[in-house]
Amino acid sequence: MRIPLFSKYRLRSFFIFLAVLGPGIITSNVDNDAGGIATYSIAGAHFGYSLIWSLIPITLVLIIVQEMSARMGVVTGKGLSDLIREHFGVKITFYLLLALIFTNFANTIAEFAGIAASLEIFGVSKYISVPLGAFFVWILVVKGTYKSVEKVFLVACLFYITYIISGLLARPDWKAVKDSILTPELELSSGSLGMLIGLIGTTIAPWMQFYLQSAVVEKNIKVENYKYCRTDVISGSFMVNLVAVFIMVACAATLFKAGIRIETAKDAALALAPLAGKYCSFLFAFGLLNASLFAASILPLSTAYVVCEGMGWEQGVNKKFSEAPQFYGLYSFLIFLGAGVVLWPKLPLIPIMFISQVINGILLPIIVLFILILVNDPKIMGAYTNGKSFNFLVWLTVAILIPLNIMLILSIFGIV
Repeated sequence: MRIPLFSKYRLRSFFIFLAVLGPGIITSNVDNDAGGIATYSIAGAHFGYSLIWSLIPITLVLIIVQEMSARMGVVTGKGLSDLIREHFGVKITFYLLLALIFTNFANTIAEFAGIAASLEIFGVSKYISVPLGAFFVWILVVKGTYKSVEKVFLVACLFYITYIISGLLARPDWKAVKDSILTPELELSSGSLGMLIGLIGTTIAPWMQFYLQSAVVEKNIKVENYKYCRTDVISGSFMVNLVAVFIMVACAATLFKAGIRIETAKDAALALAPLAGKYCSFLFAFGLLNASLFAASILPLSTAYVVCEGMGWEQGVNKKFSEAPQFYGLYSFLIFLGAGVVLWPKLPLIPIMFISQVINGILLPIIVLFILILVNDPKIMGAYTNGKSFNFLVWLTVAILIPLNIMLILSIFGIV
């Protein structure tokens, strides 16, 4: 039986896409971590369906920023912090690394807190769940290869379907969802604006650009296959926000309707039981566990990549501990210290997380500017620099991000 030439081409393209698949989808889905799930849950519980429309422009901005990072990784074969050190100097790189280490460490603490909170719903003490979770994510990376680790991460992405099922079990008002998307509205109140800024901040994080570019480099994706890498990035950006929609929908249909206020993703999972059934509640809690474990692996890994690239040290999951001691040493340090902090009963976790969000808010537009300068340098990118229309979109993104992030910082300190 002869296969038509067009079908052969499509089949070959599909297999190349499967080979390239990973960095974009993994990076975006990790962004639905404990903090992200809490933010989407609170948005749905406190504001109903009214802010769902905001995820459409947020998705577009995420695609724009991540596409540039992935393209730089494919074309240069270097990570983002490596390029920043080469073109902006060691001093700027050093301060950038300090800020990222602190921010990612605070977020890692939040992930282990998410592991503890999710399993407490099932009756498991944090003194059991957190050490086991820390050991699992440590052994996964230290003893694995890039291919094996990526496969585990891709499987973890599939478990986000629990939030889609939770959203369906909550029996939402789909007409209200459609109205939010087709006729968007925004109340000019501090609460509504603060929530909008929080949604942007939790969906587009500075660490994502560093991890994505490093993962693309380690996967050794060739320039001729970049279109498949771009599809991977776009797919991931849509997936992360589709899950976010269903988290908001689940909470809007139940908690907002019942007038229940929440502060964490654990509160949302517990409150769903009497309103949408125990299965919906358990699925929500399991999703939180999966997301927290997933992010507890990636955030320290991202930090290790950033620091080792910036310092010119050996890095990569494909290397042995003896070949990249700084890389694995930093990864191990962040994992076990982050887990240890969560087990320390009197440590003020909320202030630590607040400060990390302030640093995130400051760093994001700065890092986007770094990316914009680098990606438009023909000495670095050759023929793969941005076009005029793409640059316009990026500058517009920066122009929007800077005032919004200033507002986020001011709102965290209660100034607005």
